[in-house]
Amino acid sequence: MSDTYRNLIGGEWVDARSGATFTSVSPANHDDVVGDFPASGPADVDAAVEAARRAFPAWSLMPAPKRGEILFRVARLLAEHKEELSRLMTREMGKVLTEARGDVQEAIDVAYYMAGEGRRMFGQTVPSEMPDKFAMAIRRPIGVVGIITPWNFPVAIPGWKLFPALICGNTAVIKPASDTPACMVRFIELLAEGGIPDGVINVVTGSGGEVGNAIVEHPDVRVISFTGHTETGVEISTRAAKTLKRVSLELGGKNPIVVWEDADLDLVLDSVIWSAFGTSGQRCTAASRLLVHRSIHDEFVSRLRDRVGRLVLGDGLEDTTDVGPVINDRAVEKIASYAAIGRDEAELVIGGEPAREGALAKGSFFQPTIFANARGDARIAQEEIFGPVATVVPVDSWEQTVEIVNSVKYGLSSSLFTRDINLAFRSIRDFDTGLGYVNHGTIGAEAHLPFGGTKATGNGHREVGQAALDFFSEWKSVYIDYSGKLQRAQIDTTFVDEG
Repeated sequence: MSDTYRNLIGGEWVDARSGATFTSVSPANHDDVVGDFPASGPADVDAAVEAARRAFPAWSLMPAPKRGEILFRVARLLAEHKEELSRLMTREMGKVLTEARGDVQEAIDVAYYMAGEGRRMFGQTVPSEMPDKFAMAIRRPIGVVGIITPWNFPVAIPGWKLFPALICGNTAVIKPASDTPACMVRFIELLAEGGIPDGVINVVTGSGGEVGNAIVEHPDVRVISFTGHTETGVEISTRAAKTLKRVSLELGGKNPIVVWEDADLDLVLDSVIWSAFGTSGQRCTAASRLLVHRSIHDEFVSRLRDRVGRLVLGDGLEDTTDVGPVINDRAVEKIASYAAIGRDEAELVIGGEPAREGALAKGSFFQPTIFANARGDARIAQEEIFGPVATVVPVDSWEQTVEIVNSVKYGLSSSLFTRDINLAFRSIRDFDTGLGYVNHGTIGAEAHLPFGGTKATGNGHREVGQAALDFFSEWKSVYIDYSGKLQRAQIDTTFVDEG
């Protein structure tokens, strides 16, 4: 008997208007049914947006420090329930338990950070060009925010988006990915328990076609924040343009780790295992390209093969598991299709097949895979696979390396391992990515710095840190003239001291 979940609209947990449902199952064992969820439609979205619209005046007028106090309570509550949320995440999404705990911790960190912004929310004061005139800029809330989140970080990314939106005074309608709705529902239950007022956050589950499009096209939704596939992001941007919505898109990545000839290979191998095969390669920041100096290519590939060969596939709730399942069988099929392409483009070192033996037979598993001696323009080195697949590309010069790093359509994260400080700074300058690491893998962004990328990775906005406040608030410039006479900026340009 599976659990039955509902939408949250205006503080009430309700079924979809149609009564239709869909089922979420564990990717580690498809016989493990996590729950049944409302297969919602536009009517449910209309009700959720109306609830958010009604809640907006009171929430936006609450002093920001008071909103911050609520987020502090939320952060503490999330910390108290971290293990519960983590285990639910591993069951529903598949990542190993240690990674799930990190996912929840990201949301906790952002909640604390944004709670503190309730007492800052810095504006600007500047001198006026006119005498006896005061000039400043302040932040204002925007209205109802539509949030559409992915399955690979089912607690962290909702936290990235919700907490800055809330601290700025907005209300929200959120649609979780259909593969991880239980994580979202439990997360929002804890936010409500922490003191978020009714209607400030509303959750509607269902498909992108029915729920996502209805949120994007709703005239009362002023802002859209989306993380997911690049093609979907382009479609969302096109639809949202018709109602002049503000849109933030966090999309794909094809992230390189560059390994120079002087690198500490022990450190590199630890970092590659974590960056390429953590979350089964299902991160937008996953290291799917390894650009290795030719002088150490063969040694690196040999040692990496040994390390990958020892990785244990399995249920993420088992202590012995290193790599969990991918999200579903469609993902297995996509990864397998790229593995077939890779066999024609490069040397298959290890893996390359779905894993269906024994205890893995009922889940969605794919072997950790390495290709070597690939060209930088090979499809497996250019296109996002989103699975436990890493492609090794030998490089001979810095100029060639920079060309290959920047040759893909994405620009999210990059990494360089070297002891040469000059190369370290060149990587910061030369690699066209929004995140840059030196002697560290491609994953590990922190909550107080902007997160996002260049090119097809998004549309230029950044998440978390101070940058998130700019997206979720409106700047309002204010001028107070206490001269007692008409002064015309840009026209009355000569200052005369009448004292």
